[in-house]
Amino acid sequence: AADVESILDLCLAKGAPYRMLNWHYRSRHQSLIAVSNREFYDGRLSIIPSPFAASEGVGLSLRHLPDTAYDRGGTRTNPEEARAVAEAVIHHARLRPDQSLGVATFSTAQRQAVMRALERLRRDNPDVEPFFAADGPEPFFVKNLETIQGDERDVIFISVGYGKTREGYLSHSFGPLNGEGGERRLNVLISRAKVRCEVFANFTGDDVDLARSGARGVAALKTFLTFAQTGGFGQGTASGRGFDSPFEALVAQRLEAMGHRVEAQIGAAGFFIDLAVVDPDRPGRYLLGIECDGAQYHQARSARDRDRLRQQVLEAQGWIIHRIWSADWFMRPEEETAKLQAALEAARLEWTRRDAEGVQIAPPSKPPEADPEPPPEASWETAAPAAPSPAGGRAYVEAEISVDTAREPHQTPTEQMAALIIQIVAVEGPIHIDELTTRVRTLWGLQRAGARIRATVEAGVRLAQDQGAIEGDAFLSAPGVPVAPRDRSLVRSASLRKPELLPPQEVEAAVLAVVDANFGVAADEMFTAAARLFGFKATSAQLRAVLAEGLSRLEADGRLALRQGLYVRR
Repeated sequence: AADVESILDLCLAKGAPYRMLNWHYRSRHQSLIAVSNREFYDGRLSIIPSPFAASEGVGLSLRHLPDTAYDRGGTRTNPEEARAVAEAVIHHARLRPDQSLGVATFSTAQRQAVMRALERLRRDNPDVEPFFAADGPEPFFVKNLETIQGDERDVIFISVGYGKTREGYLSHSFGPLNGEGGERRLNVLISRAKVRCEVFANFTGDDVDLARSGARGVAALKTFLTFAQTGGFGQGTASGRGFDSPFEALVAQRLEAMGHRVEAQIGAAGFFIDLAVVDPDRPGRYLLGIECDGAQYHQARSARDRDRLRQQVLEAQGWIIHRIWSADWFMRPEEETAKLQAALEAARLEWTRRDAEGVQIAPPSKPPEADPEPPPEASWETAAPAAPSPAGGRAYVEAEISVDTAREPHQTPTEQMAALIIQIVAVEGPIHIDELTTRVRTLWGLQRAGARIRATVEAGVRLAQDQGAIEGDAFLSAPGVPVAPRDRSLVRSASLRKPELLPPQEVEAAVLAVVDANFGVAADEMFTAAARLFGFKATSAQLRAVLAEGLSRLEADGRLALRQGLYVRR
């Protein structure tokens, strides 16, 4: 076994049965997986197209740094490139703290250079320090090519490190990529991002001369850099396949007559949307995707694939989908046209809402896998708990209230501060007093809250409690308002995603919602499902402990009971 490169190779050598997984769900933009699909999977992956172009801040891109240099004979690093990566990390932490981030380097030396540069910038920018907390579901990391396997983040920065020297010489020595199996290491590295991947290098794919290296890893690197630079796999583009049926052509003609720009067969590989209407206000995205019961619909292997899977995975990718049935179109064309017009107006309003909230892509959620074979019979022991539908999972809304910034928070009279706190609690309650203080300072545009601000907030809380407008100690809420679990996947405040700041009553509501949705559930499955209600993609030890405490409280007060290994309502 020591002579085999991986467990996968060992299993294949022993003749173990295997199956190629054809659906790719991680990448929220097809350019993030297009190179791997072409170079390593022979184009067999079915990639879900994105409604966004690269100009919308998603997908694969190259940041060319020609003024930097690789210190080939000394530190074997590119220090200027490392600093550029560190600056990009700080910029990301300040502007997009809701998106998880990881940095990958081609060598251990470059990883250390990035970490040193980042440590210096973190000391100069203490306001972004919460972003680097290690207790989140997907904490920030800096790893080299050999250690990144298994990791994934919303955004990945790749620092090549290797490159041209001060004299402009490119040695074509790229560390592990030049060795046997280097292409597999590269494949792992370049497929870690879910939303965006930015590559930092002082050379481009055109600078790589394949005559100077026969390694497949180097050839794949050339392709990867070229795609990153040219954007060849940017937005989900028209495939040139034409319409699948005359029905689709008629729908497209009707849309064009209504003044819309329509493109057919949108996609990159294996998965195509029948029609898409270009957003006239932002040509970098599609306003509406239209699914018709054409050739692709009838070629689907099962009703599940036809009627549920396609639309579900597209909406998870950020699309707004409208379906038109051919029978309805031919029998009631005017009525279906009116429905289509209404769908376009609704889509325009939805994009306006997303733009106002800063939403570009729907919260990552893995849709059900497409299996060409019938699924095995479900059992009570293995069935995954269902997510509660109306019981919880609504989005967490952060209070946005106009304040008089001409006066500092600590100079605000206690009565006015109490009134402000009541408004915040009405929107966000139950809310921890530390988060309440954070919200107050952010309303004033401040980076931190000192002792004077905290004292003013605490005085306002006491006054609001005396007035009976809010209640609670560490967690504050409005009296008589029902509590439901809230999805925190898109919040701006990083501290809202700290497990220890989850209100106990909201934790209990999430546990009860999971139990009610499943008519009983095991503890481990309950914790996973409840974590998803809060918008956590992984159940950390801290989060599990918080949920376990909530479960214990519900048992102690008699609301839940354990029967035959399942928690049920008493």
